[in-house]
Amino acid sequence: MQLVDVTPRVWDRILAASHGQACLCCGDWTPGERESLTLYGALAQPEGKTSIVAQIGQSLDGRVATVTGDAQDVSGPDGLMHLHRMRALADAVVIGVKTALHDNPRLTVRLVDGENPARVVIDPAGRLPNDAGLLADDTARRVVIQAVDKPRPPGIEVVRLPRADWISPKEIVAALRALGLNRLLIEGGGTTIAQFLEADLLTRLHVAVAPLLIGAGPQGLTTTPVDRLAQARRPKTLTYALGSDVVFDCALSAKAARTHTRCAALATCAH
Repeated sequence: MQLVDVTPRVWDRILAASHGQACLCCGDWTPGERESLTLYGALAQPEGKTSIVAQIGQSLDGRVATVTGDAQDVSGPDGLMHLHRMRALADAVVIGVKTALHDNPRLTVRLVDGENPARVVIDPAGRLPNDAGLLADDTARRVVIQAVDKPRPPGIEVVRLPRADWISPKEIVAALRALGLNRLLIEGGGTTIAQFLEADLLTRLHVAVAPLLIGAGPQGLTTTPVDRLAQARRPKTLTYALGSDVVFDCALSAKAARTHTRCAALATCAH
């Protein structure tokens, strides 16, 4: 595991590759820059145009907040920049309404160069108020997926989908792709990520672990438990040292695993 070094020149290359304007294999890169190409190249290359990636930041003991709900500093500064880079490589960032109400995240790429993705909130019962910061008009697309007939302000794209206990993740993905949003980043919270994971829709899962112990509080990711370890998911995983945090890049599909290998090979190529 080597330290990832996302220099301006390598990030410019990754952004260009995400728009089909550059390759990832050529160049005289340092070891840290090559690690960057491996980590972010899987999200930037053409196969990623239909990718569904999830990211979660947590402590060493698997918590995302304290029992009082304080989650502001779970991720270190490098973990936050990693999240913003993932946003910059996505068409849309998807969160659940509970996260939107509790954290009121901006979902921008303010810490890195790149374009702000569309902001998507899954709000089955229409709980998100129309004056929420996420719905503010700042040139980024805003999409609300809901099961009720709640009017939204002009400029907000509303997708009506039926619900049972939750809106079907497959129907959400189909609706977003119909809007031209193909590279999806499922950012939170843990319940929302688990819904897409258990529907076998995620191609990759990034778990950013920060070196702190919280002791109690909500877990980062809660899925249906297994009785035996033989039943547990064991994705092909690469690890990266970001500085303040360590990222586990888990390939959850066969295509993602192949991309893992190909990106690692391309990142070592220097012509």
